[in-house]
Amino acid sequence: MKKILLMFVCLLATGCSQPPKAEKTVDVLLIGGGIMSATLGTYLNELEPGWSIDIYERMGQVADESSNAWNNAGTGHSAFCELNYTPETADGGIDISKAVGINESFEISKQFWAYQIEQGVLKEPRSFINNVPHMSFVWGDDNIAYLKKRHAALQHSNLFRGMEYSEDPAQIAQWVPLVMADRDPAQKVAATRMPIGTDVNFGEITQQLVGSLTRRDGVTLHLSHEVRDLTRNADGTWNVRVADLANGERETSINARFVFIGAGGAALPLLQKSGIPEADGYAGFPVGGQFLMTRNPDIVAQHQAKLYGKASVGSPPMSVPHLDTRVIDGHKVLLFGPFATFSSKFLKNGSLWDMFAAISSDNVGPMSHAGWDNLDLSRYLLGQLMLSQDDRMDALREYFPSAQDADWELITAGQRVQVIKKDAEHGGILQFGTEVVSSADGSIAALLGASPGASTAAPIMLGVLEKTFKEQMKSPEWQTRLKQIIPSYGQKLNSDLELTNRIRAWSSERLQLTFVPVAPEAPVTDEAANAAL
Repeated sequence: MKKILLMFVCLLATGCSQPPKAEKTVDVLLIGGGIMSATLGTYLNELEPGWSIDIYERMGQVADESSNAWNNAGTGHSAFCELNYTPETADGGIDISKAVGINESFEISKQFWAYQIEQGVLKEPRSFINNVPHMSFVWGDDNIAYLKKRHAALQHSNLFRGMEYSEDPAQIAQWVPLVMADRDPAQKVAATRMPIGTDVNFGEITQQLVGSLTRRDGVTLHLSHEVRDLTRNADGTWNVRVADLANGERETSINARFVFIGAGGAALPLLQKSGIPEADGYAGFPVGGQFLMTRNPDIVAQHQAKLYGKASVGSPPMSVPHLDTRVIDGHKVLLFGPFATFSSKFLKNGSLWDMFAAISSDNVGPMSHAGWDNLDLSRYLLGQLMLSQDDRMDALREYFPSAQDADWELITAGQRVQVIKKDAEHGGILQFGTEVVSSADGSIAALLGASPGASTAAPIMLGVLEKTFKEQMKSPEWQTRLKQIIPSYGQKLNSDLELTNRIRAWSSERLQLTFVPVAPEAPVTDEAANAAL
């Protein structure tokens, strides 16, 4: 109804006209040239090589927003080091379920990339993925007790066994010399270390995937093209109106049998324009980030880890401080952050009107409820906006005590749009994660949200296929092909030790990563149980 009214108003308005007649029809239209569209396009091309695929990207090159290596932390999110994925329960235990799920997801991504290496789609693994140990580092009695319990709990999972734990300053200094140098010897510290952690250049993966796709028949990439509107046709296909930004914003229309909106922060406004009822109630809250960065080779050489700390009490999950080794275009740098910023833009290269234009009668209620329930986030953002460079350097010195101002510069990362949606109990909730929203007939789908995002692109896009191509996913042809692309497809590694070792060995060999076999869980003795307590 809203769509009809808008069209009626448009027709009455001066200078308004009907969308141009569709120039062509494609099987698949992908909006956004980031890692999500690249991954989904690769799946679909391998499952149905005869299908036509159009990719539309508003920037002059792919992977120039959230997937760009400088616009994210590059962590291969596997829950080895991210403490917010293992919350403490009311009875003092540790809930590892989310950590296990995220690790399972990243293992799927590694298999997807390993298969692409086999097929020659991705080239030279070290151009996009490198071993960087994942570490957690804390201080203070309460945090040390938590980290020790976390480590003990994770040892019950095949996916995390082999993680090292230490409260010995000398041992931690061997792992990360820079973190322990000039630290107060009276300060109690603890750390965990997982040697099979990774740093990932998602922009490089995206460029290589799209580059391979566009060399295949039926796949076309359109750069500097902005999708302006979507209208469902009577036959269930979609009329997509596109502006050519490099040619006077000339508009054309394309009919598509299936549309995927993988445009990062811009996905929400486009989903709203689709008019599907499943989009009702969704809103977005944009949050940006900054990092301190150093290229000083003497400093970089003293820290080979992605080292995550514990967020301050009352801070949101996205605020977890981390000191990261990055490998970008063959060069190593260190990043520390994030420091939150606020802009009403939904994209780093977006408009200040983005957030306001996405407010509607359907989502103003959920936004209000979510805002009221997340006053701590507002306070956190206000505090972050008031930080000076001295404040940021003081935060860095908690992890690198001898840090010097002259070695570090402030860089701005990408924008993230957190999902706000209706909730029966609270009216509206703010969700820190990703969510796929699709129409009932499976003709259109959109990905909303942020972290862990790119790290789990392969399993997220499997989820899109399951929602939108239900019948094809049941077919023997697709099932057989998916098991070639993802050898563990349909199985869980966490409950199968032999499968865990076999799959990790297979993907690690192809991705040139360290493989450490997982040993069977050791029986818990009374002495070990007492030590854990």
